[in-house]
Amino acid sequence: MGVPGVGLAKGLAVTLKTMTRRSHTHQYPDQAPDLPPRSRGVIALLTENCTVCMLCARECPDWCIYIDSHKEEVVVPGAARPRQRNVLDRFDIDFSLCMYCGICIEACPFDALYWSPEFEYAEYDIKNLLHDKEQLGEWMATVPAPPAHDPNGEPAKEEATAAKRAGGGDAPGAPPARPPRTPR
Repeated sequence: MGVPGVGLAKGLAVTLKTMTRRSHTHQYPDQAPDLPPRSRGVIALLTENCTVCMLCARECPDWCIYIDSHKEEVVVPGAARPRQRNVLDRFDIDFSLCMYCGICIEACPFDALYWSPEFEYAEYDIKNLLHDKEQLGEWMATVPAPPAHDPNGEPAKEEATAAKRAGGGDAPGAPPARPPRTPR
């Protein structure tokens, strides 16, 4: 068995040690906090990139994304018949239900959704946490630029292909070109 009161003595020692240090309190409303890079705040929408594929709404575990659209005919010169494209009518995110997991951002194949570091969008009424596409579009101004590419890293496939076509040779770091196939 141990000596009685050792736990109490250790607890008091920790208390006395922390009493002598200065506190690290930040005066939040007066001083903005230093947020880490790539911090998650609110989800922003770039409406020009949205093709209404509904992947974000289908992948959302909370079902907090609401999308409505309609089809519009686009006449293409030289085509046999007009083509149809989806036009975004409604894109709402209910932030009272959202758990900020980021699955919608990862699922979007067209880079229409982004994380914004803004976190000051509290409301007095829970109904106001349903942000429409105009409100989500306003958050795009606060989205930080993507980090620069690593100069020592492997180039993107698109860059390697473009350099290969422009220069006629292999791009640095690209795999060697295969010889053309011979017909049978």
